[in-house]
Amino acid sequence: MNTISGSRAWELDRDHLLHPYTDFSKFRDEGSQVISRAEGMYVSDDTGADFLDGIAGLWCVNIGHGRREMAEAIAEQVMKVEYYNPFGHSTNEPAAELGGWLAEHAPGSLNHVYYTCGGSTANDAAVRLVHYYNTLRGLHRKKKIISRNEAYHGATYVAAELTGIHATKNSFDRIGQEFIHHVSAANMYAKPEAMSEGEYCDYLVDEFEQRIHQLGPDNVAAFIAEPVMGAGGVLVAPEGYHRRMWEVCKRYDMLYIADEVVTAFGRLGHWFASEAVFDYQPDILVSAKGITSGYIPLGATLISDEIYEVISKPQSQGGVFTMGLTYFGHPVACRAALKNIEIMDRENLCDNAADVGAYFQSTAQSLMNAPLVGDVRGHSLMLAVDLVGDKQKKTGLPLDVGAGDRVFRKCLERGVIVRPVGDRLVLSPPLIINREQVDTIVAALSEAVTELHAEL
Repeated sequence: MNTISGSRAWELDRDHLLHPYTDFSKFRDEGSQVISRAEGMYVSDDTGADFLDGIAGLWCVNIGHGRREMAEAIAEQVMKVEYYNPFGHSTNEPAAELGGWLAEHAPGSLNHVYYTCGGSTANDAAVRLVHYYNTLRGLHRKKKIISRNEAYHGATYVAAELTGIHATKNSFDRIGQEFIHHVSAANMYAKPEAMSEGEYCDYLVDEFEQRIHQLGPDNVAAFIAEPVMGAGGVLVAPEGYHRRMWEVCKRYDMLYIADEVVTAFGRLGHWFASEAVFDYQPDILVSAKGITSGYIPLGATLISDEIYEVISKPQSQGGVFTMGLTYFGHPVACRAALKNIEIMDRENLCDNAADVGAYFQSTAQSLMNAPLVGDVRGHSLMLAVDLVGDKQKKTGLPLDVGAGDRVFRKCLERGVIVRPVGDRLVLSPPLIINREQVDTIVAALSEAVTELHAEL
């Protein structure tokens, strides 16, 4: 097929595509921004305008856009073997090699991997494996999963129910409510003013333990949490929170599922953040996004030796493990992941994320001096800026102002892409970012917010 023009792409997209999070009140008139090219830290639209990508596509383009050696590795694998049936006892070299790398670098005994096509399906797989594991242990009632309000775990049916951003479920049917439950988000900005950080942590841990008792310890199988909440607001928990929640899980024979779809592969300065940053050892770790830097879809659900030992025993004569996906361990996706890891390792991108990430966090604090900015928070190369009507009372702006979207558009005018989530701006730039580019992002945000304030 011939490449179509940007205007034709705009028309076909408007007429035929159902986008994630479409705003139908204006989509028909405005349509989509057509991104036609991408290289390094920048993307370009169909008019030729360039934009600094402050969100790494969607938390994922860690090595930057348009890496020729990535394209060459993918092409080479396509010509060698693009696909073969992974069911039963069949494999391919890239899937096996990546599995070995994951086992070597993931914390603790996370030595076994179930491949999926992305983060949502990897979280679905985690829940299904938790249930299977407890069934095989004879714990048929121990199936409930505790998630958190404001958590984001995906858009498939079960992952959507795990998600604690409840506005995403408006008018959708709900499933899994009998086994999926939520506790409070660890939100330092929203904590009671009278509470210290330590007291707030005590409160959250106590609430979690009370919920376990409310549901019955014999019924609760696992807790799922992002090390740093992503779409829910880049919420960084109080010091010691994850370690203490993990200790509660161990006390009640519960599994700890670390959803590292966003945080793994360098965003917080380490291959994996659970143990290295937050001092806890998950029983299951979910990754996607940065595993291939978004070049090809891939997800991975890592499980511990202890879980594998239970589920890998033959359950009956002729019985088999009946979970499977057509694209499990896809050779092209796994080769892309291996090349991605090679590039990240060679260019020390985890170290760059830690170094420039610290600069990003400190520089962005200057936004607290801007009007309308209530909070600036984050960790390494994850940042959120909350817009408010009253800084002291932390009250939001009227919905009809559309503050987040207006700041987003004003940043576009300045050549920078940020992500509006309601009245919050979220940043997650590629790991190749430098300090000058950080300054560009922060300056664009500052100018955009100041301009919006003047308009209001």
